[in-house]
Amino acid sequence: MSNFTGTWKMKSSEHFDELLKALGVNAMLRKVAGAAASKPHVEIHQTGEQFYIKTSTSVRTTEINFHIGKEFDEETVDGRKCKSVATWETENKIYCKQTIVEGDGPKTYWTRELNGDELILIFAADDVKCTRIYIRE
Repeated sequence: MSNFTGTWKMKSSEHFDELLKALGVNAMLRKVAGAAASKPHVEIHQTGEQFYIKTSTSVRTTEINFHIGKEFDEETVDGRKCKSVATWETENKIYCKQTIVEGDGPKTYWTRELNGDELILIFAADDVKCTRIYIRE
């Protein structure tokens, strides 16, 4: 099992606007979100299978605390409340399925994968995927 602990800064991002479109976010909010999310700061603390992830942007800070295999409360990228369960896909990759609590919308999930000194984060809504690559600070 890999250790995700560290402070991470974003190196590149692809398809964030397309992801927000797939989630039904309007053009004005997509523009604001795109600018705010262009330089997120991510802190990860891992103790075994317990994770704490804090993502900070100029507009919003999100924090999640979870244990692999146990359901936890979270919000999707567009702010909808969901129940999530994270599992190991490989020893270097976590897959997290999100189930919306109210209403409907696309099926969403995220993955985080360590590849050397890079952290690859994928957000997905149905078939639309946003890939963000981070490097350790």
